[in-house]
Amino acid sequence: MLTRVNSALRYVPPWVVYVLGALPVLWIIYQILAGRIGIDPVRAIEWGLGLWALRLLIATLCVTPLRWIGLNLIRFRRQLGLLAFAYVCLHFAAWLTIDMGLRWGQILPDLVKRWYILVGMSALILLVPLAVTSNNASIRTLGPKAWNRLHKLAYPATILAVFHFMMVGKVYTGEVLTYAGILLALLTLRAARLALRSTARL
Repeated sequence: MLTRVNSALRYVPPWVVYVLGALPVLWIIYQILAGRIGIDPVRAIEWGLGLWALRLLIATLCVTPLRWIGLNLIRFRRQLGLLAFAYVCLHFAAWLTIDMGLRWGQILPDLVKRWYILVGMSALILLVPLAVTSNNASIRTLGPKAWNRLHKLAYPATILAVFHFMMVGKVYTGEVLTYAGILLALLTLRAARLALRSTARL
């Protein structure tokens, strides 16, 4: 079954991921123009963009474990990662502009009062070098090993993103717990695999 899926995926160009990834933001724009965004448009926009950023970050981390069980999505990992970064930037831009109105005198104190903002910004900062080096030229310049080590920053960035999501919501809903559970499972799988490799070398 997985062999057939992998064979079919070879005919799917990676740019299709960008097309599909643009649909959520287009849906948000449609809701705004149609006046269906809800009673709190600013929060709905921020929440929607941030939620898709988190989903895409987790989806990017899922690529490697899925490959261990035979589903090869490695061709699409770069696109997923860049889409995740784009949604993080859109989420941050929405907060900075439509929420805070670029009022720097209010923005800076908010960074101290609202810790979840600092947590979210830390995730964004960690993702910047990953987005900048998500190209073949960077792999050649850094070397595969150094490049792979650098891109391990995706794990702490996603951890911070999950904490940011939980702190913003303030209530541990099923959705919050689901994403936290998926991340915990991914981290556990990664740790177990590293432990097995260390044991094998002994």
